[in-house]
Amino acid sequence: MLDKKIAFIGSGAMAEAMISGLLRHKLARPENLHASDTRIERVEELHKKYGVEPFTDNNRAAKHADVVVLSVKPQRLTEVLGNLKDAVPAAAVVLSIVAGATIEKISEGLKHTAVVRSMPNTPAQIGEGITVWITSPAVSESQKETARTILSALGEEVYVDDENYLDMATALSGTGPAYVFIFMEAMIDAGVHMGFSRRVSEQLVIQTLRGSVDFYQAVNRKSSVHVAALKNQVTSPGGTTAEALYYLEKAGFRTAISRAIWAAYQRSLELGKEKPVHIPDTNNGIEK
Repeated sequence: MLDKKIAFIGSGAMAEAMISGLLRHKLARPENLHASDTRIERVEELHKKYGVEPFTDNNRAAKHADVVVLSVKPQRLTEVLGNLKDAVPAAAVVLSIVAGATIEKISEGLKHTAVVRSMPNTPAQIGEGITVWITSPAVSESQKETARTILSALGEEVYVDDENYLDMATALSGTGPAYVFIFMEAMIDAGVHMGFSRRVSEQLVIQTLRGSVDFYQAVNRKSSVHVAALKNQVTSPGGTTAEALYYLEKAGFRTAISRAIWAAYQRSLELGKEKPVHIPDTNNGIEK
């Protein structure tokens, strides 16, 4: 890994997370990491921060790379693939973190068969993410292990054998942190509404979420327990939790979460097809 040259095409937050993780785990040398972006100030910032090689020309960045990481916005991918198709070395593996972009689209756009498609999430920026990934048949075992090593620097990784899971992962774990953050925000605001200071309300909510996850994991290390069983332990007959849960169910909390994830899944498919996808509104059986 230390001798492999890795080119990042697109140098946003997730590319920086990968660069930071690789260097933190001593899996790469700064001089072997190429950061390319249209904004010169961004790549210069990464150069000063990590010592990576800065580029504003994607072709030059990818020219001698062993791994080419596609980390651009989905809306820019077609243009980037068209400009990059003659620059990716034949022996290189392409690793994509672009939401919705299929292996077929990337392979055809670059005229390159060794492609890894992955979907990390934002906690990867602190090494606590989870990435779902898959490889094309042309990816060798050594390239697969290289990809696994790179993705492991972001946190946990899950290899799958069906590309459909990537769009599902985009909606569940890729977009998932946003669901958690809006839930946290709602709880914090409710605490402030009741009279807590925002600082105390944030402290209560953050530790409640962290402690609940840790508690669930600790219990499951001993024996497999469904989350509903832990919820029931907190719910006394006629108590405050029962009242709160009744209101959440009445307000359609579960349906809203499920519907949001389904909408994100459909949007991921839409990004891959580059055309609108019909999204039915299941409320009252009426479609939009």
